[in-house]
Amino acid sequence: MALLVWLGLSLLVAVQSSAVKNCHPGCRCEVESFGLFDSFSLTRVDCRGLGPGAAMPIPIPLDTAHLDLSSNTMGPLSDAMLTGPGYTTLVSLDLSSNHITKISPNALSKLRYLETLDLSHNSLDSLSPSCFSGLPLADVDLSYNDFQEFNMDVFATKVNGGPVSVDLSHNKLVSVSRSLHEGVLHIQSLSLTANRLTSVPRLAGVPLRYLNLDDNPIAHIEEGAFAHLKDLVHLSLSGLHELREIQPHSFKGLQSLQVLDLSNNPKLKTLSPAVFSGLGSLQELNLSSSGVTSLPSNMLSHLPSIKSITLGQSIQCWRTQKQGQFHRQLGQVQHNEVLNCNVEGIVF
Repeated sequence: MALLVWLGLSLLVAVQSSAVKNCHPGCRCEVESFGLFDSFSLTRVDCRGLGPGAAMPIPIPLDTAHLDLSSNTMGPLSDAMLTGPGYTTLVSLDLSSNHITKISPNALSKLRYLETLDLSHNSLDSLSPSCFSGLPLADVDLSYNDFQEFNMDVFATKVNGGPVSVDLSHNKLVSVSRSLHEGVLHIQSLSLTANRLTSVPRLAGVPLRYLNLDDNPIAHIEEGAFAHLKDLVHLSLSGLHELREIQPHSFKGLQSLQVLDLSNNPKLKTLSPAVFSGLGSLQELNLSSSGVTSLPSNMLSHLPSIKSITLGQSIQCWRTQKQGQFHRQLGQVQHNEVLNCNVEGIVF
């Protein structure tokens, strides 16, 4: 038994030494061991900033799980640039800051275990509908690109499971479309921060839990804009500097929503009670640094679970129980729930 353990450890040391020894010039390779007696290992390879003359694909160790190819001025991503030994086992890949203008339909097709993909800080304005097909993506970052429109078909998958988190922050998106059947997409977190969206994208049927639309030029939010997003827990609509109106029943259907961020919307002055219709699970409402300084008196009837509301610059309100009178027929004291604020003069 001792001999077997010694042989196993010797083999592990040999594998680790080989991985580091075969590290591409200019790259940094780090072996991470885990499991009983450190019997398993994976390699993290950092090939940032090799320069525009670096030939792709860059050779990497066979057990590479995480690969950073950022800041290499790769240009258009062709089918042959991410192939070869080591690439098929990648779990995480960073391609940010590479002046990528296009991705060929099969450029990522060999990355069958890829869960995290960073394509931020590139020059992408469109993606092939099949470029992510078959990948078990969990986290995709497409921030700081040049999208003027975005089609949700890029996240279609041919295998069980699918994309879970997608970050499209700081793009130049104008619209987002989706033509897939319900159940095909499995995205749970989507960020469209700092794009050029003028309306809420149609995301009906997508099982999102987190949605961020901050810093977009959205002026109006229409009734039913978030319909069928029944799994959404957190919705951020902060920094919409053109937002003037939220129509009644805009949030209807968000039955699981717990956090709603409407902060930093200076042109949003008033909210009708019906705006909060359907938000039975909402616990936190943030209206700080917005134009809303008071709320309708009967809004609590739409928000049975609300715990805190933030207004203005430093106005914090919280739900409390007000001692009531003894009810003769029920034989108990009735408690009325009210919102108390740290500043007087707030109308509820």
